[in-house]
Amino acid sequence: MKIGIDARLIGETGVGRYIRNLIRELSVLDKENQFIVFLREGDFRTFEAPNSRWKKRIANTRWHTFSEQIIMPWILMREHLDVLHVPYFAAPIFYPRKYILTIHDLTILHFNTGKASTLPMAMYKVRRLGYLFILTVGVRRASHILTVSHAIKNDIVTFLGVSPDKVSVTYESVDPDIVSSLGNTDQHKPIIEGRYFLYVGNVYPHKNMETFLEGYKKYVETSSHRLPLVIVGKDDLFYRRLRGELAKMKLSNRVQILQNVNDTTLNNLYKHAQALVLPSRMEGFGLPALEALALGSRVLCSDIPVFHEILGDLAEYMESTDTDDISLKLANEAVLPPLSTIAQRRIASHMERFTWKELAQKTLQTYHEVFQR
Repeated sequence: MKIGIDARLIGETGVGRYIRNLIRELSVLDKENQFIVFLREGDFRTFEAPNSRWKKRIANTRWHTFSEQIIMPWILMREHLDVLHVPYFAAPIFYPRKYILTIHDLTILHFNTGKASTLPMAMYKVRRLGYLFILTVGVRRASHILTVSHAIKNDIVTFLGVSPDKVSVTYESVDPDIVSSLGNTDQHKPIIEGRYFLYVGNVYPHKNMETFLEGYKKYVETSSHRLPLVIVGKDDLFYRRLRGELAKMKLSNRVQILQNVNDTTLNNLYKHAQALVLPSRMEGFGLPALEALALGSRVLCSDIPVFHEILGDLAEYMESTDTDDISLKLANEAVLPPLSTIAQRRIASHMERFTWKELAQKTLQTYHEVFQR
């Protein structure tokens, strides 16, 4: 069987970690199939094929563009693939052969404010309609759909009218590059002195950071145990906007933004945080929460179905649209002691449900089922 993997997002956060870990596990599990990995030019130079059955091809088209829909099908067709895996919602809808989609979330269906775009509102509306068209056509033409939680599967079935039998859940896991990235003694020393709250991820509107910061401001103004907030992300327009909001709210001296950090630094930040905060109004999985628990940090997250599914009673929950509740939960979290040995054992047992190996096994099984169908 000749399998193609669209890995143009391999260098990104989130989806990139999914692609990197999927390829790593598939290269160990599979002993018989051929794989073609499609990469943009920069990643093409750095990607090392795991073995002789893995080949790489340049696909230098950017995602979410018109050229993606026109050029990618031609690039893919040249390889005569038996099965194509697109680990993102944007399927090449003119590609005529079998393909599998991984849908990580359906944020695009639920948030239509325009704040997640740098485009003027009229252009944003047009582009959003294009995304919805590609998503709708893509899921109907897909041979099968993978997703990362039952919460998102329910969304796919409910809002896109897809048969439940066509959708399989494959849980993500903690990235081993983060968990094992501390090498020497100096790297174990706290990068930031004292305890702090930590946020990891982008700051798109559905992440709900504006409301969270209002709750954090109330907490700072009313609590006697005021912990700083450390925010980790990448240098983009949305983070530049966030800096402006922090200045307006007079929180710049309480909130530190770290951008483009490596896995070693992220490991250190997780280990020494009082708690990871995740105030999102919607998530597909919430991988930072598992990473934080695995490295000994508490988790305070929004009260949404996917977090209950993934974290159970190992997290504390807040009403993320209520600034008073955010303030109260931060104050309670700030005085809690480090996780006990019993709690850490429960977390370790819980983590056994989430492995990249199992995700790769289910994904490989799906490749075979689609090929044989």
